[in-house]
Amino acid sequence: MNRRNVLGGMVAAGSLATLKARADKQRPNILFIVADDVSHTSLGAYGCSYIKTPNLDRLAREGARFENAFCCNPKCAPARASLVTGRYSWQLEEAANHWPHFPEKFKFYPHLLRDTGYHTGSTGKGWSPGTYSTEHNPAGQEYKKKFIKPPFKAISNTDYVGNFDFFLKERGEGQPFCFWLGTREAHRGFEKDAWKKAGRKLEDAVVPPYWPDTPAVRGDLLDYANEVEWIDQQVGRAFQTLEKKGLLDNTLIIFTSDHGMAFPRVKGQVFEDGIHVPLIAWWKGVIQPGRVVEDFINFPDVAPTFMEVAGEKPHPQMTGKSFLDLLHSPESGQIDPSRTYALVGKERHDIGRANDDGTDLGFPVRGIRTRDFLYVHNYKPERWPAGNPEYGLKNCDGGPTKNVITKLKPGTEDYRFYELNFGKRPQQALYAIGKDPACMNNLAGNPEYAGTMKRLYEKMESSLEEQNDPRVLGQGDLFDQYPYMGKPFKYGK
Repeated sequence: MNRRNVLGGMVAAGSLATLKARADKQRPNILFIVADDVSHTSLGAYGCSYIKTPNLDRLAREGARFENAFCCNPKCAPARASLVTGRYSWQLEEAANHWPHFPEKFKFYPHLLRDTGYHTGSTGKGWSPGTYSTEHNPAGQEYKKKFIKPPFKAISNTDYVGNFDFFLKERGEGQPFCFWLGTREAHRGFEKDAWKKAGRKLEDAVVPPYWPDTPAVRGDLLDYANEVEWIDQQVGRAFQTLEKKGLLDNTLIIFTSDHGMAFPRVKGQVFEDGIHVPLIAWWKGVIQPGRVVEDFINFPDVAPTFMEVAGEKPHPQMTGKSFLDLLHSPESGQIDPSRTYALVGKERHDIGRANDDGTDLGFPVRGIRTRDFLYVHNYKPERWPAGNPEYGLKNCDGGPTKNVITKLKPGTEDYRFYELNFGKRPQQALYAIGKDPACMNNLAGNPEYAGTMKRLYEKMESSLEEQNDPRVLGQGDLFDQYPYMGKPFKYGK
């Protein structure tokens, strides 16, 4: 090669590098904030009166609040697996379960964006719990050097925003970033009676109709409220960090939670409060302030959205649908006429239910949520939905509310709360969400709703068949055969 060709090649390479640098400056930044175990009804923007979330409320006022966002599987590991892969949990083999090993075959959007030139990372709780084969967590390389003194004992001492700031200092000049800020709040356990330190009043708590209204339950809710407010403070700090660094103008901020609160009949259960999550998006100059979007969004839609935000095509493995068009739209209400339902379900969560041969068993469920109804199909109604009582109802985190309910005696009036939270469930359930958001009245046996239930069941089944869900294809028991990577449970009498 002569000197002219060498110089020409160098100039061409330099031009390409310059063009890439310019393109990178125009590529949006992404800050994804994922709370742990926070219900959508716990935020002021969604109508909560006793938990104060001014920073999240501001994002909702200045951005878009999504009214119909759903996790497709209400437990930490499977919900987060859907977020990082853009696939429904039943399409993820063993990653449909809680405490799995994440199969190597699946791709994660943080890793894909890293390969396109994004500076990617995570802090706090990423994809978890479970094991994985990649060098970094599926949510991205972990930043965990900064710590903070929290106001209550049970709150993590991880300085989420300090780690975010450290991450930003490591990025290249003009390099776009994608960061996963995962709080460990409001996961149990809470500091008991921390509500007293915070100056709260028991009468302020709002108790759902499926729990007994006692001082212990109210105090439990107020201890939870402290943690939600801590999350809100971190959101405010992250916003200020972006503002100080002059990065707000080109950063998409999305806040959500992996599923509902860590209370009985919510976390890990396919009822409205377990599957319905908050979703708030803020993007200066792109999202028109004050929008309320009614289109249905499910967790598999997040990864392809972030890929398109970055100017990339969604990976072929991603089966969710990008909602970038909804972020750009100036409209409120229903925007995309095809987004009218969400598919939900679960397989094996926490162990505590086993065959005679010791095989850990799940409580498999599939469901479909539309604007007016939640239809639920329990495939193994003979099993206990929250785990066997003799093994401690393991698919429900411990705490004062669980203690109150499990101490109720058969034959007493309040024992109905035990049955609502831990009793066996029929194969089919139908709830009129508009009238019954707490899912207290099962309409499945009402002839007036037979047509509605049939239509929803057929829609659910056909959609799951298109997704090659092993459960509806008659191969669902394979989910129970996958190894559990957490601490083994010793079954016995």
